Amino acid sequence: TKDSNRCCCGQFTNQHIPPLPSATPSKNEEENKQVETQPEKWSVAKHTQSYPTDSYGVLEFQGGGYSNKAMYIRVSYDTKPDSLLHLMVKDWQLELPKLLISVHGGLQNFEMQPKLKQVFGKGLIKAAMTTGAWIFTGGVSTGVISHVGDALKDHSSKSRGRVCAIGIAPWGIVENKEDLVGKDVTRVYQTMSNPLSKLSVLNNSHTHFILADNGTLGKYGAEVKLRRLLEKHISLQKINTRLGQGVPLVGLVVEGGPNVVSIVLEYLQEEPPVPVVICDGSGRASDILSFAHKYCEEGG
Repeated sequence: TKDSNRCCCGQFTNQHIPPLPSATPSKNEEENKQVETQPEKWSVAKHTQSYPTDSYGVLEFQGGGYSNKAMYIRVSYDTKPDSLLHLMVKDWQLELPKLLISVHGGLQNFEMQPKLKQVFGKGLIKAAMTTGAWIFTGGVSTGVISHVGDALKDHSSKSRGRVCAIGIAPWGIVENKEDLVGKDVTRVYQTMSNPLSKLSVLNNSHTHFILADNGTLGKYGAEVKLRRLLEKHISLQKINTRLGQGVPLVGLVVEGGPNVVSIVLEYLQEEPPVPVVICDGSGRASDILSFAHKYCEEGG
């Protein structure tokens, strides 16, 4: 049943910023009643407003027996990829990667066989360290991202070099996001998740976070297009001007549902196609894709 106190964006209506004077309807009462009986379908474009970001800086993770710092910024879901890359290189002082590894998979928690988890973790870290790669994930401590986080944590406990792991998550699904509000601030961030909450905590093994906001609360989706456009933009950056070579992009798929199949299809339809590594044995979409690849004829 629909909660009458909750807006389509996911927020309680009393949490909304009051409408601007210009947004107040000036029509007669009869027309207003008609509008009320036929409510307009809610959309991000019509019913949200962009403002300069009020949330960026450094967060210090606490809880979970592991301390770490990460840089973060809250951005609009339609922020241009060149602006984001400029921020990453100039403000975060990251070097352009020689490889971009984009990890996709299940958002719900799932078990990985210990041997498979070890092979996955070691392979991911080795690929990142030997190439100077960036790793893109969904940024929160659930599903495949937890397994990536475990691999990063294991590496940082044995080595001084940190892998650049960038979490791109929707602002609206982040637990304790109120603690992150502030301009150029350092904030303590608790990673103990609330089992009753539908929100998710940020993963404490990441080095950077881009939090995409489209005005919704408790919903995924704000980050999808932003992440894909940023990946494309990075892949076009020339890392070898003599050869005119861009940054290679590789998709890495672990477990996952129907949306992961769509992501893989989109990668393969790119020109040129983006190579995708499937973690066979991790379950669900990964196993189906692996099975299909194994038994499909060449070119089919």
